[in-house]
Amino acid sequence: MPSSSEGGDSFVERVLAVVDSIPPGRVMTYGDVAATLGSRAARMVGQVMAYYGSTVPWWRVVRASGHPASGHEHLALEHYRAEGTPLVGGLHTDGVRTAYRVDLRVARHDPA
Repeated sequence: MPSSSEGGDSFVERVLAVVDSIPPGRVMTYGDVAATLGSRAARMVGQVMAYYGSTVPWWRVVRASGHPASGHEHLALEHYRAEGTPLVGGLHTDGVRTAYRVDLRVARHDPA
């Protein structure tokens, strides 16, 4: 479990604060969250989210491809639809279901 500490706040607390600040309908990648904290530890952000992310809007953190956390696609989709998050892919008019992803070009949040 991550437990590094800088400036009094743990890395876990800092990650969760960034994720909690992402507005509805917007997303950040794991790498974006790490970069916001002055880090390159995207995988560590993923670990924080896996262990502690249930207390924040976890669906607003996606992989660099725009796909939600593996194994949580169905739950994330409900949140994306409710928040109006721009998506690419999904159910096509011919009834064939394809994998969806968040349209990062439109939905990516920049906290700067």
